[in-house]
This record gives sequence, C-alpha cells and structure tokens, in this order.
Amino acid sequence: MQQYIDFFKSERQTIDHACPPLLNAFREKAGETFQQKGFPAYRSEDYQQTDMAGLLKGNFGFYLNPPGQNIDPYKVFYCNVPHLNTHKCFTINGHFYGEPTGADLPAGVFSGSLNTFARQHPAIFADYYNRLAAEKGDGLAAFNTMFVQDGYVLYVPANTVIEKAVQLTNISRGNNASLINRRILVIMEQGAQAKLLVCDHTADEESTLAATQVVEIYAGENASFDFYELEESTPKTIRLTTNFIRQEASSCVVVNTITLSNGVTRNNYRVDLTGKQAETHLYGMAIGDMKQQIDNFTLINHHVPACHSDELFKYVLDDEATGTFGGRIIVAKDAPQTKAYQNNRNLLGSRHCRMYSKPQLEIYADDVKCSHGMTIGQLDENALFYMRSRGIPADEAILLLKFAFTGDVIQGIRLEGLRDRLKLLIEKRFRGELIKCQGCI
Repeated sequence: MQQYIDFFKSERQTIDHACPPLLNAFREKAGETFQQKGFPAYRSEDYQQTDMAGLLKGNFGFYLNPPGQNIDPYKVFYCNVPHLNTHKCFTINGHFYGEPTGADLPAGVFSGSLNTFARQHPAIFADYYNRLAAEKGDGLAAFNTMFVQDGYVLYVPANTVIEKAVQLTNISRGNNASLINRRILVIMEQGAQAKLLVCDHTADEESTLAATQVVEIYAGENASFDFYELEESTPKTIRLTTNFIRQEASSCVVVNTITLSNGVTRNNYRVDLTGKQAETHLYGMAIGDMKQQIDNFTLINHHVPACHSDELFKYVLDDEATGTFGGRIIVAKDAPQTKAYQNNRNLLGSRHCRMYSKPQLEIYADDVKCSHGMTIGQLDENALFYMRSRGIPADEAILLLKFAFTGDVIQGIRLEGLRDRLKLLIEKRFRGELIKCQGCI
C-alpha cells in the first residue's frame, strides 16, 4: 500500500498532465481516503476469499500516457461472430481510442472519452463523476480515482432512445507486469433507453496485467439501461471491478456479467433503488477451470417501497478453480411491498475445485416478498445415464448438460445477437477450445 502512496505523491505531475483539471480535482480526496482505508482487508466480511493487497503487492508498472497511434484496434481486433450490429468503440490500457462516436447516434448522445466529456460538458461531469464511488466505495474505488487517467462515458439525454447497442472493447496489453486503471460513467436521463456491451480482452498472454475498473451508472426516472460484461482474458490477468448503480422511480436496469476465461476476477456490484417501482435484474455466470478464481459480490439496497430486484449467479467449475459468491439484499424499514429474489447455483466437476457462497437477506419492513437460496452439486447422473442410453457419447452428454445449466442466465440477455454469440462461445469453452471473442487478424 505504501508504495502506491509514495508513487502518487512523487508522480502527481505526470499523473495529472494529460487530464483536465476537473478530473484531477478528485484525486487529492481519493488519496486521503486510500491512505486511511487502504485496500479492503483479506478475510473481512465482504472479502472472504480475495486478497486485494496480496494481488497488487507486485512490482507493477503504470501506463501514464495514452497509447501510440500506431495501434489501430479496428484492424488488430475483429469480432468473429457475425450479426452483432453495434456502435463500436475501444479503450487501450484504460485510454479511450479515437474521437467520440456520435455521428451515427441520436442528437445529444455522447459516447467517448472521459477526458473529452469533462472538457465539453463540465457541469454534467461535475454532477455525476465519482459521486457514487466517493459515497459508497471502499479503498479500492479510491485507489482507482487516484490514478485513473481516462475512460469511457455514455451520456443519453432525456427521452432519447439508442436503437443499436453500444459495444466497448477494453484491450489490455503490455510487455511487462502492468497495472491499468480505467473508468466507465453512464448517465441515463429521464426516459432514456440504451444498451452497453463491455468486452474485456488481454492482448499479451505472457505478461501479468492487473486492471482496476470503477463503473458508475445513473438511471433516471423511467429510464431503461442494459449493461452486459464479457470477460475473455488470460490466466495472468487480474480484473478488479466495482460497479455502482443508482436508480430513480420506474427505471429498469439489467446487468449480466459473463466470465469465460480469466486469471483472478473480483466483481463488486452495489445497487441503490431510490425511486418507487424501480426494477433491477442482476445476472452472472462464470466458467472456471485450471486454477482460475472468480469472485462476485453484490449488495442491493431497497430504500423505498414497491421496488423489484431479481438476482441469479451461476458457476461451472472444474480442475482446481475457485468460485466465490457473496450476496446481500437489504430492505429498509421504509420499503414495504418490496420484491427481492436472490439465487446462486453451482456445478462442480472435480473434487479439487472449491465454491464459497454466502447469500444474505436483511429485511426491516413488513409486507414484502423476498427469498434467497444456494445450491452446489454435480451433474445429474440419471440424466447423464438417460442420454448415454440414447446413444449420445459421454463427452457430448456432459457438454449438453453443462450448456443447459447456463441457459437461464443467457436468456436474461435482451440483446439477440449477443445471446447467439454467447451460445457459440460457451459451447466452445466447454469443449476446451481456445477461444476469443475478438481475435487477432
């Protein structure tokens, strides 16, 4: 921890150099918060299985300058699954590549660099940036605010609808052990509608690359927003994300995170339902083998009456993989007529893999409908025997059962092209094929 505090103080001028003053203004307070809190404590209530300080204690280098323009992700990376019609944009090591992509978007929409947005829309930026991270975050979020130099912003004005989904591809690359800090800010004003797909990829398989990411999502009254995350990285990649979501009355937010390949992943989701009849659907799926680690933590706060949250996370683990799910739903005393459901289901294929699960409900109101549950098991032997008796080879029968297990998470995706893509990628993943959604040409 001290090494980062010292680095922040000694390199402050370099850190600030390429960023607008409005972004830099948040660093000092974040530095004080990090110095006070540090990284979240290992074995604490919310970090039972992930040692943040241990993961980041290595001698990481920082990318403090934008990538060279000789890197063209539009040519180096391509989508090998057809029919995914999206507005495409990229970040490279946390820096947005290119200019805002507004030419084919509705008037008033901004889709582009965090720095550019701060310069062009300072009042809106000041109202939203770091508001949730400072209020709800921990030392990890403060660490990101200290060092982040760029990121991505999606701003959708009131009553504006983006018909096509926006696809953001985060590319991490480096020849040495590197620490990347990136930011995503989503502002959905009243009645706005949009979908955002974020794909994470690592271009260099031999280097240890760690990434911290803070996402802040604001859904105004009657807004609708879908947020999909797809991680396909390498065994040497460390991905540490914190997602903050605040919803106003009658808004609907769908979050679906898929981890197909990784090294160590920790995803935090902190949702605040602050307007009546707000609705949250939070889904996740992880496929782990070898020695992969996938840790998802969720906290959903029902502050007001008549809101609905639905939460489902599924893990398929094999070899010596480790999975962790920690989920907490809090229903405040002023939130009657709440509907809140939480479920974690896990499929283990080896005696050496491990799954840790802790679903929780805290209910302080009457007149609610809430439930939570967790299951850990293996493939259904009767179903496997039945399929074998019908002439289906053992390997194919196992694949079909695993694929069926993931089905309801995939069906929660309201982007048809993405559903088709994931069905293909999940099948290949279970077959043990080396896959990437984005491939090198």
